[in-house]
Amino acid sequence: MITAGFDNNKYLKLQSEHIRERISKFGGKLYLEFGGKLYDDFHASRVLPGFKPDSKLQMLLQMKEQVEVVIVINSAHIEKNKLRGDLGITYDMDTIRLIDIFRSIGLYVGSVVMTCYAGQPQAKAFKTRLESLGVKVYKHYAIEGYPSNISKVVSDEGYGKNEYIETTKELVVVTAPGPGSGKMATCLSQLYHEHKRGSAAGYAKFETFPIWNLPLNHPVNLAYEAATADLNDVNMIDPFHLEAYGTTTVNYNRDVEIFPVVTAMMETIYGQSPYKSPTDMGVNMAGNCIYDNDAVCKAACAEIIRRYYIGLCDNKNGKVNDDTIYKLELLMKKAGVKTCDRKVVAPALEKANETGLPAAAMELPDGRIVTGKTSDLLGSSSALLLNALKALAGLEDELHLISPETIQPIRHLKVDHLGNRNPRLHTDEVLIALSICATTNDDAEKAMEQLDNLRGCEVHSTVMLSQIDEKVFKRLGVNLTCEPNFKKYSENHIMK
Repeated sequence: MITAGFDNNKYLKLQSEHIRERISKFGGKLYLEFGGKLYDDFHASRVLPGFKPDSKLQMLLQMKEQVEVVIVINSAHIEKNKLRGDLGITYDMDTIRLIDIFRSIGLYVGSVVMTCYAGQPQAKAFKTRLESLGVKVYKHYAIEGYPSNISKVVSDEGYGKNEYIETTKELVVVTAPGPGSGKMATCLSQLYHEHKRGSAAGYAKFETFPIWNLPLNHPVNLAYEAATADLNDVNMIDPFHLEAYGTTTVNYNRDVEIFPVVTAMMETIYGQSPYKSPTDMGVNMAGNCIYDNDAVCKAACAEIIRRYYIGLCDNKNGKVNDDTIYKLELLMKKAGVKTCDRKVVAPALEKANETGLPAAAMELPDGRIVTGKTSDLLGSSSALLLNALKALAGLEDELHLISPETIQPIRHLKVDHLGNRNPRLHTDEVLIALSICATTNDDAEKAMEQLDNLRGCEVHSTVMLSQIDEKVFKRLGVNLTCEPNFKKYSENHIMK
């Protein structure tokens, strides 16, 4: 059972107040770079139990009359069809998704900025599509020598060549579908243009992690390093803040490395920089809203183990190198955790050893562990899902929620008509079959009603799952890990 340790209501109040203070500091106009996810921040909700995935959006809604959203997308990412890993959609599609989400809840989306624009065919097509949807699009260009050639960057040949973004609100939230989109450059480009127009404006940064006022090796900050292990992000003491104030705070390497350049740019624009450290630039108040440190540490340690398993599977699939795994192993040691601390690992492995086939285990909200094994009709994930729903509904484990007579036509369709060699039902097919059975079977209906109670449950599989099964678990809000093994079945268990 997850114990809350983060006060979400306090966070909404403190964060919005702090941002308003920063707006007033700069004369009524602030460009706020939003790092990480503005919407559906599931990492934050896992490591800060009590934090809602949409907390940052809810915070902005408290001041929505002052807010304008600008979405930044790198034209090169459009051309490469770069994917958002957690959702499996391209950055351009996610941009449209974000526009729809923000508008549906009442946030004003002023425009989209396409950075590193060079007339790329797919970027041009996307620009046309956005404009057909009534979205303003601005073009920003790659600057030779960026960011080190300050005199070139902060000039009419650098930022000056970028199109000025017309904004109307006091708080301009600059967000993006993923890293490397050019959010900071967009903000600083706007400061250059605003200054040339004689308008007062400032820049600040919103990064939830690492949390600046937690210790360097606090599990929450280690979990952030684990989440970005493939990006080579490293938490570190902010040396500029320590020198300026004699106070220890935590930041990460990229912000520390770029700070002298940002300072030089601000000095070129304004004559002096308003900030003495990367920490000064931030506005994050999350660290002030933790009320149960033990609960937060426990949740963050669990996340580190999950990230380790994700790294192992990505390594097996060639997505990350061995250095990423070494880094994750080091973070595990720093946090003092082992894979055996994940309660669902041992039961899944025991069931696989017992049956000689893939298996899976789930920890329910009340701490009970249920398992699923591979059979002729169901894969282990599908069996696990049904077993978990039966346990939550208080139904007998031996009960058949879906009759073999219902499964057979689906198998026939998969194998004989769609050419699938594996006749076992995937989790999405099981849920469809269960929903059909629920129209005439009270027990199946009771099981269906338990689906929402799976959110936050922990699952471990002894093999890497198909994309279909992964997506179903993700939509159900289940925290999934897998052993880095590909599925293998004996010939006796595969229908030819």
